[in-house]
Amino acid sequence: MSESIGPKQALTSPECSFSCDRIDASSGCKRGGSISVKKQAKFGIGIGVIVVSMGFLAWLGYGESKTYYHTIAELQTLQGRALKQRMRVGGTVAPNSIRRYTGRVDFVLEGEGKTLPITYIGSDPLPDTFVDKAQALVEGSPSSDGRFVAEHVQAKCASKYEAAPGGSGGATASSTQRSGT
Repeated sequence: MSESIGPKQALTSPECSFSCDRIDASSGCKRGGSISVKKQAKFGIGIGVIVVSMGFLAWLGYGESKTYYHTIAELQTLQGRALKQRMRVGGTVAPNSIRRYTGRVDFVLEGEGKTLPITYIGSDPLPDTFVDKAQALVEGSPSSDGRFVAEHVQAKCASKYEAAPGGSGGATASSTQRSGT
């Protein structure tokens, strides 16, 4: 006996009775109960993988972005693993030491009676204030040949920030005064 089942007729199984429009709540059948648990488990595992991945990437980024500041004198006393770390070194650009080559700039920093040869290999142009006797801060790492390989250079020219001749050197007072109401 083959019977044709219409779209609105009830489907029967040994466990549950379902209609195409509704679930028979009185039968106590939980349709898809195990499917729901499997979906939740997959969702939980997916969220876990994403959280662990994001945490790992944050940890890597933090480790690579750490930069230590050292003076030229301190740099010459570093040993072992400390030499492999990313660091900043500050000093004064030695007079007549700036040499521009294709793809790099070599110069010497002076500080605390010591000198440090620097090779700048960064892609950014050097600042306009990067001249002889300017204060400079370089960021990079020391190389095995005693040079410091810089990827970033910051410079300021002290004469730019000095008071003009005949000036007072301080900020001028405003002629407008505020009343404290």
